[in-house]
Amino acid sequence: MDNQQIIIRIADHLDTHYAKRITDEMESSAKARGTGIAKRSPEYVAAKILEGKAVIAVTPTGQWVGFCYIEEWSHGKFVANSGLIVAPEFRKSGVAKQIKQKIFNLSRERYPDSKIFGLTTGLAVMKINSELGYEPVTYSELTDDEEFWAGCKSCVNYDILMGKDRKNCMCTAMLFDPKDHYEPKETKEYFEENKSGLERLLRFKQWKLLKPFLKKDNGNSTTTK
Repeated sequence: MDNQQIIIRIADHLDTHYAKRITDEMESSAKARGTGIAKRSPEYVAAKILEGKAVIAVTPTGQWVGFCYIEEWSHGKFVANSGLIVAPEFRKSGVAKQIKQKIFNLSRERYPDSKIFGLTTGLAVMKINSELGYEPVTYSELTDDEEFWAGCKSCVNYDILMGKDRKNCMCTAMLFDPKDHYEPKETKEYFEENKSGLERLLRFKQWKLLKPFLKKDNGNSTTTK
């Protein structure tokens, strides 16, 4: 479908009926990719919609297209643009980038002094984040809010996260600091120049972090160097 026929806007109370569809798609998408995701209930997503902290994409006829929402951490010091999801039939159309731009703008309006961060296992999302001015960072630069990390308990990779003392996991951390950041043009150029290396890093991280668990599944020793 032509993206000009897709409406991307701040979600309102009339959109809460999409919550179940959204969370179902989040879960099935994660399973298809073979990656983990912190699960969210339809009630949680509906609450974000009612708080005015979500962006939704729909067609003029009301077909759901995509979604993303804002979470606040460390008393507003950090915010995350979470749960980006696009319906299968609309993927690779550029709509994910438009949703991310909209939710990023909303975050900057509502939380102008907050650092905006995200965790992702996908190179495509890393590319979109880079075009907005995000930079790859270590986990130590993210929020230390225990509630945020508790949200990872429902992720299939939670044991890896805790085994690494929350310093590393399958996801790559990215951050936008409103007080100290490169321009989007610069972060985009950095990504394009280094995307091959970043892709190899993602593959290596998957192999390195999963290896002890694969050994455990095979009944072998879990000792690694």
